[in-house]
Amino acid sequence: MSKPLPSFVFLCGLLSDARVWAPVAEALPGRIVAFPGFESLAVMAESVLAETEGPLVLVGHSMGGRVALEAVRQAPGRIAGLVLANTGVHPPAESEAAGRQRMIDIARGQGMAALAEAWLPPMMGAAPDRVAALMPDLRAMVETYSLQAYLGQIAALLGRADAGPVLAGYGGPVLLLSADHDRWSPPAQHEAMHALAPQAMLRIIVGAGHMLPVEVPEATAAAIRDWAVANGLLGDAAASA
Repeated sequence: MSKPLPSFVFLCGLLSDARVWAPVAEALPGRIVAFPGFESLAVMAESVLAETEGPLVLVGHSMGGRVALEAVRQAPGRIAGLVLANTGVHPPAESEAAGRQRMIDIARGQGMAALAEAWLPPMMGAAPDRVAALMPDLRAMVETYSLQAYLGQIAALLGRADAGPVLAGYGGPVLLLSADHDRWSPPAQHEAMHALAPQAMLRIIVGAGHMLPVEVPEATAAAIRDWAVANGLLGDAAASA
């Protein structure tokens, strides 16, 4: 009897919701999970593991990649594959809290709309016309978050542990996705992750920044599909879509 195919779960990042993964998820099977109302990566991962039974392929963007690695730490036998996009494994640097505090001060003093205006533009790396088309929806996405939900996610990120040993100890298939204009989680960061997981496939996609899945969804979906097919993680219908 053949093994059941794993379920794909797309994990959203900081201040993000289904809008970031939706264009990719349209081309691949699976569900999208966002994390408003959480203050811990461990609890985020627990919720993902509890909500879907059986083997999982976790596709994490930014903070979602951290959640995926925490799920591996908690339940390595359930994770049939990992896609880690625009993310990292390192613990917080000494300077990170101060940088995040500047964004918190904007959110506290001026509101979430002002935070969106300050936070989103440096995340983007696609062509100017593409960024201009995306920004209204991405601003609206950030503005759906309450200040408290934002602070909870920041607490989760600042409380993270070094996930390098988790990635190094994971023996399943891994896809590392980066973008050539990602200034927050640059290609070099993913190359360092590749050294921890030499079985991984590393793809650096041209013409995008940190918001890779929504900036260039077609290229992102194609990279995930090719990797998943190569590793027997997709059914025939999805593989040929």
